[in-house]
Amino acid sequence: MTLKVNERGGNIRRIDRRKKEKKKNRWKKIVLLIVGILFLGICTFLYSLYADVKDTVNEDVHQTVTSIDDEATQKKLSNKEPLNILLLGVDERKDDFGRSDTMIVMTLDPAEERMQMVSIPRDTRTDIIGNGTVDKINHSYAFGGSDMAVDTVENFLDIELDYYATINMEGLEQVVDAVDGVKINNDLAFKNGEFDFPEGELELNGREALAYVRMRKDDPEGDIGRNERQRQVIEGIIEKGASFSGINKVRDIMDALGENVNTNMDFAQMRTLMSDYRGARKNMHTYQMEGEGKFIDDIWYLLVSEEEIEKVHDMINSYNS
Repeated sequence: MTLKVNERGGNIRRIDRRKKEKKKNRWKKIVLLIVGILFLGICTFLYSLYADVKDTVNEDVHQTVTSIDDEATQKKLSNKEPLNILLLGVDERKDDFGRSDTMIVMTLDPAEERMQMVSIPRDTRTDIIGNGTVDKINHSYAFGGSDMAVDTVENFLDIELDYYATINMEGLEQVVDAVDGVKINNDLAFKNGEFDFPEGELELNGREALAYVRMRKDDPEGDIGRNERQRQVIEGIIEKGASFSGINKVRDIMDALGENVNTNMDFAQMRTLMSDYRGARKNMHTYQMEGEGKFIDDIWYLLVSEEEIEKVHDMINSYNS
């Protein structure tokens, strides 16, 4: 399978890259927090509905991968040992794997009640395990789904992953409609397609919510603005779904989540994670991997040094020792 990447406008992109570098320290941690809140929020939401969602989690959300040793993971979970979880925020359309726009290794250490999230830039150049190519690390998901993404990240950082979770942002429309819309507070007036979004409190249906989170080009904050809008909508879903009116629509909510969230955790493991690893949220550390941008054969990559890779490897292992 060959993935074609549009690389037109190289000079403009070089200028844009310099501007983005100046903003990096402002927004890199926010991206990590958004994805972490999203993952933990979904786990908490599913756990709170227990009996109503058990079958859906095990039959629809649960998806094993051959790249993870489930027996070894279960043993670590039972012994309350630290766990490494790969979080993948994907933009996946029908009949298409899509790409992982966000790749984060989250480590939970219940004994020390701490959590670490390391973000891997999506343009990082590395070996794509199972595909026999050297490419951007986020292409591993496009080439081979969660299995190849797990193998590639494990090889890149020389670590062992215990769980993975993919969250498809394309499915927001279904989830928002399942909870009868969400309320958000918009601080940037803009238009996206047929939809106008004035400043202030807005109530959005599924189509409006998807248009709201997809806008990026007209936002001076770029990706960080889009991530913030995603966070607002996700928080609105969790708040609405946990309400009494939301409980009455559990079936619709679970159908939507079942189509857009996948993890190799089954429901029993999710319960154990939420009960025994809950304290890890008390002490959160974040880190954004860094590298040097470079064009290779007219394609933009981020080249991460061996020293940086070793540093992150040691950071993750320090939580597992």
